[in-house]
Amino acid sequence: MNELANPPESVIEDEQPKTLAEAAYRQLRRDIIEGLHRPGDKLRVEHLKDQYEVGAGTLREALQLLVTDALVVAQGQRGFRVAPISLDDFEDITRTRVLLETSALQQSIELGDDAWEASVVAAFHLLSRAEDKLGDGGKCSREEWEQRNRAFHEVLIAACPSRWIRHFQNILYHQSERYRRLSLFRQPIPRDVHAEHQAIVDAALARNTAEATRILTDHIMRTLEAVKRLPEELISR
Repeated sequence: MNELANPPESVIEDEQPKTLAEAAYRQLRRDIIEGLHRPGDKLRVEHLKDQYEVGAGTLREALQLLVTDALVVAQGQRGFRVAPISLDDFEDITRTRVLLETSALQQSIELGDDAWEASVVAAFHLLSRAEDKLGDGGKCSREEWEQRNRAFHEVLIAACPSRWIRHFQNILYHQSERYRRLSLFRQPIPRDVHAEHQAIVDAALARNTAEATRILTDHIMRTLEAVKRLPEELISR
C-alpha cells in the first residue's frame, strides 16, 4: 500500500504556539497577509513590541522568521520593512508553482491509494464548509478558509513520493498568499472557486491525469489573471 506523506503543515498550524516568539510571528504574519502592514511599511520594533505585547528581543526573533518567509526584508542597522509585492514577482511564483504542482498531482494520481482518495474527499469537504462561512466576512472565516485551502492543495499532492517537490510547492504556496488574498476578497474578475476545486477533485478521483492537471493549471493561472486586474495602487507593475 502506498503511504501518504506527513500531515499537511496547515494542520500543524492549528496547534497552539509553543513560544512567545512563535505567537508573535503568527500574529505578524497574519497582519501582513491581511494588509494591516502594507508592502514597504517600516516595522519599528519599539512600536510593535507594545502592539503585540512582547519584548524587543522576542519581536526581533519573530521578524527574523518572517525574513525567512520572505515576507519581511531586513535592512541591516536600519531595521525591518514589509517585503514589496509586484506583478512580475507573482507571475514568476505562479508559473513555477504550476510546473511543480501539476507534476506532483500527476504522480499522486498514479500512485495514490484508497487512503489518498479518502483524504482528498475529506479535505475538499472541510474546504467547502469553510467556504460557506466566508459570507460572514469575519477575519476568522478568512483565516479558516486559507488554512483549509492550503490543506486541500497539500493533500492533492500528498501521494507524490518526492518530498522536495512537496517542500518547494509549500514555499511557493506561502509566497502567493498575499496575492491570493487580494484577488479572492477583492474579486476583480468573476469566478466560482468552489466549482474549480470540485472539478479538480472529480478529475483526480477519476484518475484522469491530463484533465486534472489541465484544470489545476487553469485554477492557479486564474488567480494570476485576477491579480493583473487589481488597481495599480495595490500592486506595482
